[in-house]
Amino acid sequence: MIQQLPHLTPEQSARVFAIANEAAQIDGVNPLSEHVALHLRQGGDDHDSHFLATLADTIVGYAHLDTSDVVEGPSAELVVAPSARRNGIGKELLAHLIDTAPDRLRLWSHGDHASAEELSKTLGFVRTRRLLQMRRSLELPLPQIKAPANLNITSFSHRDIEEWLAVHARSFSGHPEQGIWTKSDLEIRLAEPWFDPLGFFIARDETSKIVAFCWTKIHGNSISPIHGHQTIGEIYVIGVDPQHGGRGYGKALVLQGLSYMRDRGLRTAMLYVESDNHPALKLYQSLQFTEWAVDVMYRRVTS
Repeated sequence: MIQQLPHLTPEQSARVFAIANEAAQIDGVNPLSEHVALHLRQGGDDHDSHFLATLADTIVGYAHLDTSDVVEGPSAELVVAPSARRNGIGKELLAHLIDTAPDRLRLWSHGDHASAEELSKTLGFVRTRRLLQMRRSLELPLPQIKAPANLNITSFSHRDIEEWLAVHARSFSGHPEQGIWTKSDLEIRLAEPWFDPLGFFIARDETSKIVAFCWTKIHGNSISPIHGHQTIGEIYVIGVDPQHGGRGYGKALVLQGLSYMRDRGLRTAMLYVESDNHPALKLYQSLQFTEWAVDVMYRRVTS
C-alpha cells in the first residue's frame, strides 16, 4: 500500500532513516540527499510530499517529492528496503510520483545503478545531469601556494549571514539547488550537529567585502552507515563572487579547507561537482582529486 502524507511523524522519519541506512550498507551509497535528510528530521515542509510504502503494516519504501523549484520543476528521490526489493515497490512509488507531478518531474539516482536506469527508462525518463563525487587523499602533500596578499581569511560568524547569502547567490546563480538557498536553508545547516564555524572560511578583500568562501563538513566520528564510509572531510560549499573570478581565490580557499581537514587528522577529502563544470573540474584535478562516484538525474519526457 502507498500512502501520501504532507508531513511525517518522528516515528515514521526514524523508520525511513533506518531503511536508508540499510540500503547504504548494501549499495555503498546514501539513497537520500542531504537536502531530503534535513527536511526528514523536521518532518518535512510545505513544499514536500512523502510517500510511504507498507507491507504487513511495516514501512518498506519511501519517496520524497519536492515541488519548491518552479523553474526546473519537481524533484524526487526514493528508497526501498533491501529485504523488500524485487516486489515492484520502487515502480509503484515512482508511479505515484508521476501521478502527483506529471509535468517536468526530475528523479535522482544516487549511484549510477543499472537497475535505477532500467526502471527510469520504462517510465519515460532520460538522463539529464551527472553529479560527480571526487576524492583526494589528505596523506598526499598539499601544493604550497601562497594565498593572494589582499585576502583576509577568517572563520564564519553569524554576523556574516546576510552578506554571505548575497555572495552565495551570485556565486551559484542558475544552479538548480545551491542557487535557490534562502536564509532558512542556511540556518537549518548552521543548527546541524556537524556544523563547526572554525571549518567555514570567509575571505575578504582589502575593502573588507566577502569575495570568496569555503565551507567544510566532517562526516561522523566513526563508520557512518548513511554515507557508507569512514570519517571523511568534505569541501561542502566553495564559492567565489563572480566579480572577483580569475584571481586564484577559489584555489586558495580549497587549500585552506584541505589544510584544516588534514590538521584535524582526517585522511580523505571529498566534494561534489557537476560533470559539465569544466573550470571547476580542472581546478580539482590540479589538486589531485579523482572521480569516486556518480549521481544521476533523470527527467521525465512527456511529449
